[in-house]
Amino acid sequence: MLYLTSDNFPVFIPFGVIGFYRYLWYCIRLAASFTYRPVPLPENPTYIASEDVTIIVPTIDAGEEFKDAARSWLVGKPKEILIITEEKMLGPLQDLANAVDPERIRVLTVPFANKRLQMSHGIRNTTTDIIVFADDDAIWPPTLLPYVLACFEDQKVGGVGTSQRMTVWEVLAAFRLSIRNIEIACSTHIDGGLPCLSGRTAAYRTIILKDPDFLHGFTHDFWLGKYQLNSGDDKFLTRWLVSHGWSTYVQCCKEAELLSTMKPNWRFLKQVLRWTRNTWRSDIRSLFTERYIWTAHPYVAYTMVDKLFNPFTLLAGPCLVGYVVYKSTIPTEHGGYHLPWWNVLCSYLAWLLATRTAKLLPHLWYRPQDIIHVPAFIIFGYYFAIMKLYALFTLHETGWGTRTGIGDIAAATAAMDKQNAAASNDPSGGLQQNEKTNSSSSSSNILLMSQSIVGVENISGDGSTGTMMGSGSGSKGGGWPGLVNREPSGRRIEESYPMR
Repeated sequence: MLYLTSDNFPVFIPFGVIGFYRYLWYCIRLAASFTYRPVPLPENPTYIASEDVTIIVPTIDAGEEFKDAARSWLVGKPKEILIITEEKMLGPLQDLANAVDPERIRVLTVPFANKRLQMSHGIRNTTTDIIVFADDDAIWPPTLLPYVLACFEDQKVGGVGTSQRMTVWEVLAAFRLSIRNIEIACSTHIDGGLPCLSGRTAAYRTIILKDPDFLHGFTHDFWLGKYQLNSGDDKFLTRWLVSHGWSTYVQCCKEAELLSTMKPNWRFLKQVLRWTRNTWRSDIRSLFTERYIWTAHPYVAYTMVDKLFNPFTLLAGPCLVGYVVYKSTIPTEHGGYHLPWWNVLCSYLAWLLATRTAKLLPHLWYRPQDIIHVPAFIIFGYYFAIMKLYALFTLHETGWGTRTGIGDIAAATAAMDKQNAAASNDPSGGLQQNEKTNSSSSSSNILLMSQSIVGVENISGDGSTGTMMGSGSGSKGGGWPGLVNREPSGRRIEESYPMR
C-alpha cells in the first residue's frame, strides 16, 4: 500500500485510517486475551454438581446425536437433566432418555414448540441452585461442570459462559468461533463483561431465573412493542444480569471447552442471519434503551458501538479499490491513476491475505492445514457484512429460520400462560403433569413438584431490592428452600420468610 501511495494519491488516506484502526483494535483484543486467566478449581467448592446442578435442554428434534451429548453431560454428574419439548415429541425423546439414563433424565412438555417457553418451563421445574442451559448437540468435556461451578464461588457472578470449538470439517464456523473466543476472553479480562453468554452452554444462578419478573419478561419479549421474540434468549439473559447488578464470567480453557456441531449447508447461513438480527436488536437495546452497559461494562459498550459501524468500514475497502481500479483505466493526462488496474487489485488481494491470515493465527497455530480456507473466509467476511446490513433492515422478522415446527409465537405463549395459570390453581402442584411426562420416576417427580413456594428478598448490585420466587427443599443457606440465598455482594440472606 505504501507503494501505491508513493505519489500521495489522496483516496488511500481513508483506506489507511480504517486499516490502522481495525488492526490496532484487533491487537488490543489479542493482547488482552493472552493475559486472561480462567478461574481455577477451588479446594473446597461451595457447589457440587450432583447436588446443585440441573441441566435444561430445550429441543424439538433431537436425533441420535442427543445420546452422545447426554452421555457427555452425565459424566459431570449433574443432579438432573430436564429435556423440554413439545407434546408430540414426548414419546421419541422419552425413548432416547430411557436409553441413556432414565433415573437422571426427565422429559417435560409444553403445548407448542417455543424455545423461551420451553426454557421457562424447565426453570419452574428446577430445584437446584445452578441451572445450565445446553443445546441438544453440545458435547462437553468431563471437566466442564467443575470449571463452570468454580466461577460461582464469587457470589457476585450470576452467569458463566464457556468457550467453543467446531468439528474439524466446519472450517468457516471454526474460524468465527476462534475469533469469538479471543473477543470474550478479552472483554472478560478488561472489564468483566460479555456481549453475550452463548446459548450453546451457559450456567446461571437459579435464584435469578426464578424471579417472576424475569419469567414474564423472558416469555413476553417484544421488539418495538409488536414483534414477539422467540430466539435471542441468551442475549436477553445476558442483558438481564447486567441490568440487575450481577457479574458474568467466561471460562476460556480446554477443561471448559465444549464441542459444537453444525450442518455444513445453507442452514448455517440462515443461522448466522438469525444471530445477526438478535445481535442488532440486543445491542441497540443495551446501548440506547437500557443503557446499563455504559457504566457496568464500558469496554463491552465500546465493542458494541464498533460492531454497529463494522459492516460499513469493511465494505469501504472494496469500494475504494473499485474506485482506484476505475481511475486506473483513465489516462493520466485526464486525471487517471498511473498504475495499471491489475497492480492495484493484486496489491489489495495481497493485503487481504496477509492481514486475514494474521487475524486467524490463533486458530492456524493449532490447525495449520486450514490455511487453504483463508480465501473462503475472506469472501464470507464480505458476504457477512452485506448480511448484517440486510439484517438491520429486517429486524421485524423474528422467525427461527433453521427449524421446522416452530409455530405462532403469540399462540404458544398464550397456551403456556393458560397452562401455568391452571397449574398455579391446581392444589396437587402439577402432579398429573409429572406423571404423564415420566412415569418411570413418578415418585421422585411428585416429591419435587409438590414443594411449596416461598419468597426471598434479593439485593442486587445496584442496591435495589426485589422479591424472588423459588421452589424446592434442602437449602444450603437459610431462607429459601432449595436455593442458596445470597446477595451479589456475597452476604447470605438469613431472614426467614413465611410460606405462601
